[in-house]
Amino acid sequence: MDEIEYALMDRADGTMWWYRCLHDLVTLFLGRHLTTTAPVILDAGCGTGGLMVRLRQAWPQATLHGVDLSFRACGRTRRKGADSVAVASVNSLPFADNSLDVIISTDILCHAGVIEAQALAEVFRCLKPGGVCLVNLPAYDWLMADHDRRVHTVRRTTTGRLRRQMETAGLRPLFTTYWNTTLFPLMVLRRKLPSSGRATSDVGTFHGPVNQAFTVLCGLERVFLRRGIALPFGGSALAVAVKP
Repeated sequence: MDEIEYALMDRADGTMWWYRCLHDLVTLFLGRHLTTTAPVILDAGCGTGGLMVRLRQAWPQATLHGVDLSFRACGRTRRKGADSVAVASVNSLPFADNSLDVIISTDILCHAGVIEAQALAEVFRCLKPGGVCLVNLPAYDWLMADHDRRVHTVRRTTTGRLRRQMETAGLRPLFTTYWNTTLFPLMVLRRKLPSSGRATSDVGTFHGPVNQAFTVLCGLERVFLRRGIALPFGGSALAVAVKP
């Protein structure tokens, strides 16, 4: 991504409602499937490291690794609790075979330059048998808009397509769902309105009451997800899989 987008992400990834809800879901699903209190976790495409803070809070004894293509983003991630950060591509992860308990990839496989099948093959290679993979991606090609172009997103997906890709890579999907369902009508409306001519993405600082309201509305979805009920549509598609 452009450096201006990393700067926006760095300011928003601990406070903006979307990041807060995503990080809640990551810890929810990993907590459901992890069998160790000291996992070795990779955030593949770690950006500016906001997720590292939540992972460290949830698993204080974890070993946290990150990779990203941006040197500056990796520097920001190092300051947020990662044990190691490398400038690297998800197409070729700098880790040994069968060395990681968890690999997380949030909104990375959709980027220009990422070869989806190759990246998922790398996930399979690096995961230990029984290791867990969590992937989040923007949903529905028909929602492609200016925001996607600003962050170099070239494809969106569906839960069915994501599940098939994981199976092709040798992973066994455990659960797939959409999320950002409650706010989906607003998202569609925003994406289909004429462009405002903004030079940056939708990432940013929301006014306090709006940010809190969006956080609460999106958070209501976890009532269903905690019970294993997949949501039928939404702005993002999420999948959890295991290496057999």
